[in-house]
This record gives sequence, structure tokens and C-alpha cells, in this order.
Amino acid sequence: MSVDALRGFDMFWIIGADALVYALNQMSQTRPTRFLAYELDHAEWEGFHFYDLIFPLFVFIVGVSLVFSLGKTIEQHGRATAVNRIFRRTLLLFLVGILYYGGFNNAWPGMRMTGVLNRIALTYCFAGLCFCFFKPRTLVGICVALLAGYWALMAFVPIRDIQLTKPSLARLAEQTGDAQTAALFRAEGNPSTVKNSPVWTAAEKMFYATTNHVSAKYLPGLNVSDHCDFQYLPGKKWDDFYDPEGFLSTLPAIVTCLLGVFAGLLLKNQAVPDRRKIIYLISFGLAGVALGWLWNFQFPVIKKIWTSSYVLVAGGYSAILLAVFYWIVDVLRFQRWCQPFVWMGMNSITIYLAEHFVGGFDKIATRLAGGDVKAWFDLHVARGFGGLVISLLGLLLAFWLVRFLYRRKVFLRF
Repeated sequence: MSVDALRGFDMFWIIGADALVYALNQMSQTRPTRFLAYELDHAEWEGFHFYDLIFPLFVFIVGVSLVFSLGKTIEQHGRATAVNRIFRRTLLLFLVGILYYGGFNNAWPGMRMTGVLNRIALTYCFAGLCFCFFKPRTLVGICVALLAGYWALMAFVPIRDIQLTKPSLARLAEQTGDAQTAALFRAEGNPSTVKNSPVWTAAEKMFYATTNHVSAKYLPGLNVSDHCDFQYLPGKKWDDFYDPEGFLSTLPAIVTCLLGVFAGLLLKNQAVPDRRKIIYLISFGLAGVALGWLWNFQFPVIKKIWTSSYVLVAGGYSAILLAVFYWIVDVLRFQRWCQPFVWMGMNSITIYLAEHFVGGFDKIATRLAGGDVKAWFDLHVARGFGGLVISLLGLLLAFWLVRFLYRRKVFLRF
């Protein structure tokens, strides 16, 4: 139950709890609300905020869950059935991920082939196959190889000394006296979504004309991962020329899922007492956080390229959170408080898709409590209170939906 509750707690922040905090901060600009609002926004590049934990925590929980689901499948039906299930789920989730970002609504290259759900699908696939075919000791070696290998690629492979961001490319064009190309880079729009984009063509020309090479660079648009996306990733790139869920950064994300597999194996091991499991999870979590921040001095903690140090920091915090939930929910049996999180955790993909396709539950809530209703709250209660009411109502609508599905035993499975 603790795993479902933790998954639901993770989704809680995605579905609308962040909007609730922002509304509180707008209503009352105090030090605590400013701090919470700051933590509920991604770090601009380097560093780590609470919101940078949401995605890797979900991937970590996928690893925990597959130990129980695939383990049961292997025991009852054999490894071949488990492998077939992995490929089927991976394909379905990957296709749903493409649909989530617009599907075939936009002409090529306006389709995004990568994204949150796509990365979850790929990490589940590789971690699931590793779980089926390798023992824990070998899995440790795979994790070390992936983290060290990714660091080696990022640190030692030479790349062209050009930063693939619009402002940087515009400045570079101006330095060569090409004001027309500089103006192209300052225009609005994502060039990776436009067929035969003049902006993309100009970027390619400048990229391949660069003869100076550098290594161990970790700036936005100036690192091995982003340059790999620019050259090889098809379709829409989220950040114009590269993507936060791109090719190379998927490799360390697999380790995030495998860390969850180790946690799942520990929880499933009946020979280890519950309290010792908690101690192990917290100890490994603290060790991961410490090692990650130490590695940060050489290989910065950066979510957008999923650096190896980021994997350790996020994995460490995820293990600690799992330990806390496991202790409270499954060991102490304090369970009533987390029931809403369980509803959400049991239908996490459902609520994630529903939130996207309705445009956000806050939009539905605005239809019920926006306009004059919101203005009345702002005028007669407190400035910004109307926004707080809308955020609360949006969360209640989300919880109502997952409760409705849970009570009728309706669960979206892949």
C-alpha cells in the first residue's frame, strides 16, 4: 500500500498541488510561501529543487512496482510471458506518450517522439528486461557502467564549441555581421517543428562550420547530450534544438528505474525484518544523496540532461521517501490518511492523461468558481483567495475522479 500511496503523493504535485502553493504565495507573500513556491519550480539548469524530484521519483516507483508485477508473472507463467508483457506495455505506453503530445495532429516534423511517458516506457522496458535476465549483483554492475559511461561520454567526447540556444546563436551571427540571421534566431517559434525551417537551416550551417572542439561542457545547448539530440533526434525538440528527454540522457534514467528495482527487491525479501528494511533504505538514500552532491563538483546535478550525479541525488531522496511511507503505512499501519493518495496512485496514468486532455482540472474549476465568484472571494475575503479556491476545487475534482474509478475497480493498465 505504501508504494501506491507514494505514487499518488507524487502525482498529487503534478495534478495541482503546485498551483495551490502558487495561489497561497500570491495571496500572502511570506517567507514560507516564497520558499515553497521556489521549491515547486524546476531549477533553471544546475541545482536541485523539490520539483526536480517528481519525475525521477515516478520512474523510481516504476522500478519498485515491476519487481512485484513481473516477479509474479515469472513465478506463475514463466519468463517468456514476462518479456512479452514488457514489450507490449512499452509499446502501448510509448504510443500513448506520442498521443499525449499531439499525436498526428501536427505535420512532420511537428510531432514529439520523446517526452515523459516515452521515457517512462523506455526505462521500464530496459529495467524490466534486466530484472528478468540478471541477478542483483549484475544489476549493480549495469548501474555503475551506465552512470560511469554516461559521465565519460559527457566529459571526454569532444563537441563543437557552439552553444545551441537562440540567444547564443543570435549573438554569434551578430559577431559575424549577419544581422538577418540574428533576427531569425530572435523570432518566436520552435524551429524543430517547421519543415525546412530557415532558423534550423541557419543553426545547422553555423554548427557544422564550427571547427573548434571542446569537452567537459555542461551548459544548455553546449554538451554532448544536447548536441546529439540536435544531430540525431527526429521530430520536435522541446527546447528548440534539443530535448530534456532526449537520446543519451535516457541511459542514466534507466539507472533511476533500476534503483527502484533494488528497493523493490528489498521490500519483497521476507527474510529481512521490516525495520531493517527501513534502515537500509534510509542509509542507501543518504549515501546516494551524499555521493551525488560530491560528484556535483565535477559532474553537475542537472535534471535536463539527467546527469549521473542527478541520478544519485534523486534516487537517494526517492529511497528516503519510500522508507518513510513504508514505515508509516505498512509497518505502523497508519493508513486512513493516505487513502486519497492510494486512489490516485492506483490510477496515476489515468489521472495524468485526464489532466492533460481536459486542459487541467483548474480550468474546470474556473468554470465553477471563476469570474464573479472569484472576484467576490478576492474582494470580501482576501486578495488572491479566489485563485486559492479554484486551485483547491481543481484538486478536489481530481480526487473525486480517482475515487470514483477506485470504488468501481476501474484501473487503466498497459
